[in-house]
Amino acid sequence: MHKPIRCALYDRVSTDLQVKDGLSLDAQKQALTEYALSHGYQIVGYYSDEGITARKKMQNRKELQRLLNDVRAGGIDLILVTKLDRWFRNIKDYHNTQAVLEAHGCNWKTIFEEYDTTTSNGRFAINIMLSVNENECDRDSERIRTVFAYKKQNREHLNGRPAYGYTTDAQKHLVKDPATMHIVEDIFRTYFATYSKKATVRRIQEVYGEKAPSIYQIHRILSSETYTGTKFGIAGYCESYISAEQFLHIRQITDSKIITRQTEPYLFSSMIRCPACGKNMSGFTKRRRLKNGSIRAYKRYRCDAKFTQFHNGACISETVIEKYLLCHTIEKCRLPLPKWEEAEKRPKGSRQNHNAAVQAELTRLNLLFQKGRIQEAYYEEQYAILSEKLNAYEPPPRTAAPKSCQMLSSLKGGWLTLYDNLSISHKKAFWKGILKEITIDKDSHKINGFTFYV
Repeated sequence: MHKPIRCALYDRVSTDLQVKDGLSLDAQKQALTEYALSHGYQIVGYYSDEGITARKKMQNRKELQRLLNDVRAGGIDLILVTKLDRWFRNIKDYHNTQAVLEAHGCNWKTIFEEYDTTTSNGRFAINIMLSVNENECDRDSERIRTVFAYKKQNREHLNGRPAYGYTTDAQKHLVKDPATMHIVEDIFRTYFATYSKKATVRRIQEVYGEKAPSIYQIHRILSSETYTGTKFGIAGYCESYISAEQFLHIRQITDSKIITRQTEPYLFSSMIRCPACGKNMSGFTKRRRLKNGSIRAYKRYRCDAKFTQFHNGACISETVIEKYLLCHTIEKCRLPLPKWEEAEKRPKGSRQNHNAAVQAELTRLNLLFQKGRIQEAYYEEQYAILSEKLNAYEPPPRTAAPKSCQMLSSLKGGWLTLYDNLSISHKKAFWKGILKEITIDKDSHKINGFTFYV
């Protein structure tokens, strides 16, 4: 009895081709199935790559990889495709695939075109067509890149749905969407009040219900540079929701996060560096039974790496850290004249003082010349130098106050009483907003300083 030919059907379509020619996967599959049945082939599998261009790397064509694995397993005698360009548009990938097929006794055939791999002329014709298809695909890609470059230059939205909180105007520019802009603004407002993505997601979903964006969208909003108005590295590409400094602050806090198993809120998580290994220290709760039978909980910080690297890492109480920071923050608020204020006043660097000094030199030079103590050539040379100094003066640049100093200078009167009345989450948000890092001394395991966000 004649053994039937085991046939695999492979079809592929890119989004552009499907729209342009209507050569959908279903149409290809139907044509391949009818051809296989009319020739008495035994269909052993369907393999479909959707939305994948033939110029993609072979490893990105998952169905093609699955097909080749089945060929290596010896389960396929023939592969049917509609056209050569549905099979390959890359000469190198074609020959690599052909080597696999030949090694396992598998052939391929196009149902709408005639190709013969058994003769030198047939193989030459295939290489010619593959070169033509490859060149056509590359020229299409170049045209698309040119169009995209022009759109970017004109700050136009390229394609697809705009990011949440945005829409397009008549000129295809990204502008704030009136229907959702208040939600996006509330997302950033909530985050900068809590410095917690989880708390932001929870509140937004509670407030807006079904109208709220998904968890993925909220995380995307908080991590996308688009909301600063920058896109494709071009500043001012669209309307902004936050500043570049605020976005950098979010990224710095996110990069320093430590995911712990505890649900307890810790004021200084991700802000304390281990003096032994440099990793962030995480919070934990230590419970101690007192003499009266009650249990007291202490919040402390330690480096989890001490259990794997076995180093002598520090372990410090949260109350100790809080007292240290409050004490030194108060000291900064009491400074009569911070350095940045001195830099702004610049009493000795004013134009008036500079001009007076140069004018005094000119007066002295004129006096010496009148008394005949210097030659005319020397007088002319020195007079030109002093005149140039008089006209070329540029005042030293003003030193802007760091944001942390601006914040501290605004903490007047009874701010400490206000701090004591804050909830734990709001205290955490307070410190997250101003502190970048707390450092511990390697030898004494005590706090030796902290740094503000600039």
